[in-house]
Amino acid sequence: MPNQRVEEIFEGIRKNDRVLIGKGLSLIESSLDSDQEDARELLKKLIPHSGQSLRIGITGVPGSGKSTFIEAFGTALCNSGEKVAVLTIDPSSPVSKGSILGDKTRMDSLSKNKNAFIRPSPSGKMLGGISRNSRESIIILEAAGYSYVLVETVGVGQSEISVGGLVDIFLLILISGAGDELQGIKKGIMEMAQLILVNKADGKNKDAANKAKKSLENALSILYRNTPETKPAVLAVSSLEDSGMEGVRKKVEMIASELKNSGSFDENRKRQNSNWFDSEWKSQVDHFLEKIPLLKERKNQLTKDIKAGKIDPFSAADELSQEIRSRLLG
Repeated sequence: MPNQRVEEIFEGIRKNDRVLIGKGLSLIESSLDSDQEDARELLKKLIPHSGQSLRIGITGVPGSGKSTFIEAFGTALCNSGEKVAVLTIDPSSPVSKGSILGDKTRMDSLSKNKNAFIRPSPSGKMLGGISRNSRESIIILEAAGYSYVLVETVGVGQSEISVGGLVDIFLLILISGAGDELQGIKKGIMEMAQLILVNKADGKNKDAANKAKKSLENALSILYRNTPETKPAVLAVSSLEDSGMEGVRKKVEMIASELKNSGSFDENRKRQNSNWFDSEWKSQVDHFLEKIPLLKERKNQLTKDIKAGKIDPFSAADELSQEIRSRLLG
């Protein structure tokens, strides 16, 4: 017998019903067992209708204006006839576990655009600037018909590299002085980015931004001297004045076209699906083990022993692993 709840949400998502899209996203974020079962059923139905969007990851140094850029860029895309979904990963409150910043308040204009959908998600305990359900959220948004999915991450840092496993193109946003601060930016982030934007190229800061752009280009030429074909492009933009957004759109489309023509685009998607499988089965195994009463009790006791200083974490982990092996393998 069809699951009426899943069917209703599925049909609503396919019709781009914003209320039911929100319900679908809430469903996959729920930790209730019954919700998780429905979420998996929903995703299985949606996956054949997903995968058609261009997924863009966006990160940046503090104060670089990521949200302002996304609002300007997203609005430009909407005005050109595209449907844009924004998945923003906010830092989590240690008390409520919810998003602290609330991006709809930071992107007021874009959130009111009929062709845009914004969803703030708490990062929870996840590293890498993503939330636990970022992959699943992208599937829902794509199945709802959004041609661009923009993923704004928590901030720039070494753990931010995880977002590369979700997107097709990675944008790094910097501000004036970025050329001098290049050594302070994690190398992994620089190597991942296909496009670097020097933001806030307006007013009195315009000359400084253009100088930063040239400085970055010179530094990147040295960094990529052996592989110039992989060197990321650098553009100076002003999110405040909506300047340079058309140039960003054209450059993004050009990068996507080059990736597709070379076969890298499809290979990246296949690798992402493989990584998703690896993450999902481990998560389900962990969830299964947590539900075994004796193992759960043993884990709780070991946790108390660690806090009391009776055992070290490594020995406790060995004991629990041995307990699991003995129960599963006999």
